[in-house]
Amino acid sequence: MKIVVFGASGRVGQHVVRLALEKQIEVTAFVRTPSKLQISHPFLHIYHGNALQANDVAAAIKGQTAVVSCLASSKGLKESQELGKMIDHIVSGMEMHNVNRIIYTASAGIYGEIPGISGKMIMKTLKYPLLDHRHAVDTIMKYHLDYTIVRPMGLTNGEETGKYREAVEGIPEKGRSIARADVANFILKALEDPKYSKQSISIAN
Repeated sequence: MKIVVFGASGRVGQHVVRLALEKQIEVTAFVRTPSKLQISHPFLHIYHGNALQANDVAAAIKGQTAVVSCLASSKGLKESQELGKMIDHIVSGMEMHNVNRIIYTASAGIYGEIPGISGKMIMKTLKYPLLDHRHAVDTIMKYHLDYTIVRPMGLTNGEETGKYREAVEGIPEKGRSIARADVANFILKALEDPKYSKQSISIAN
């Protein structure tokens, strides 16, 4: 298997790259700042590019088996359409090079599915990032790709456990958080298990 990881230098992306390499998967790490990725491996290829540039994105996708997106907006909690634009480029590049499999890391809350008063407060705080992720997810589904949408609860820096709960509808009961390393664990599992094809899964420890 050969995968390209967008957002590879981010805090989830670096875990994805490391775990994939441990599984002897050939990885193209798409990064804007290569120095942020402190990993070296014979199966690792660094692609220095900008996901807002369609030509960069398409070139990195060529020859891959699957695409993994761990992208985030540079705007923080402010209004942004960056993720939607980057996914437009990614799905166009996939179509150009006949790549059909994509794992997209979004966030719990993109469907308004976090319950309770605290859930409403979280979703209100994350209003603009959630809208941007939702736009990206809607774009992926429009192209009828073989997708898995990952909707993690609040991200932490805990160690990888491989123990987390999954929910197709809503979120895992009383789910609050999940380690970034376990998000990466799930992404690699979803890549290899066809039962996650065309599924949107919320995960929490």
